[in-house]
Amino acid sequence: MFAELDVLRWVHIIAMVYWLGGEWGVFQTSYNIVNHRLTMEERRRHLETAYRIDILARTGILMLLPLGLHMGHLFGIQPYGGHWLTLMWVVMLSWLALTWSAFLTRETDTGIRLTKIDEYLRYILIPAIFIVCITSLLGYGPLNTGPGMYWYPAKLGLYGFTLIIGLGLRYIMRAWTTRFRVLALGPNPAEEAALAREVAFGRWMAYVYWITISGICFLGATKPF
Repeated sequence: MFAELDVLRWVHIIAMVYWLGGEWGVFQTSYNIVNHRLTMEERRRHLETAYRIDILARTGILMLLPLGLHMGHLFGIQPYGGHWLTLMWVVMLSWLALTWSAFLTRETDTGIRLTKIDEYLRYILIPAIFIVCITSLLGYGPLNTGPGMYWYPAKLGLYGFTLIIGLGLRYIMRAWTTRFRVLALGPNPAEEAALAREVAFGRWMAYVYWITISGICFLGATKPF
């Protein structure tokens, strides 16, 4: 068990690093995406870079959930193991395949549709996470909680909150594809203004994102309650 837990913890750390580092890379790249002094070709290159960085962050954030639930079972907090864990991994890896398919076809209408499906799945997952978090903190399950175990549902709740922020950031990035299609036809002040507003709003969301991620890391590392 300890070897299994150690390996899962190692992968969990890697996923967190790619998540946090990837979001920082997209944040910095966004400055050049909206830089009017650059040529459209140059801006599109930065857009492509942002997409390539972001897929690692998307991979990390999705992998954290099955890793966390698997580790929670080994900690004795998440009570569902065996076939349930196997099913969970199959579902989450299938979701990850969908995310990568959307990335590989990102410049096409198919890619946009797959991205929307990816987003819609979060509308199901996010409420489920908050329900589990709240009921478990109140002592009604399904997670086993008590002294020294409350950090786990609290961490799960913060993770759910980051999914909400991530959903907003995913929406902004999906809009980049369609906006750059219009901008490729020639100067369009309305599209440029909309792009600038979305990126500016996304940066503020990113600050909250990083603070919340730091809180998740703190709970996982210290397990304070």
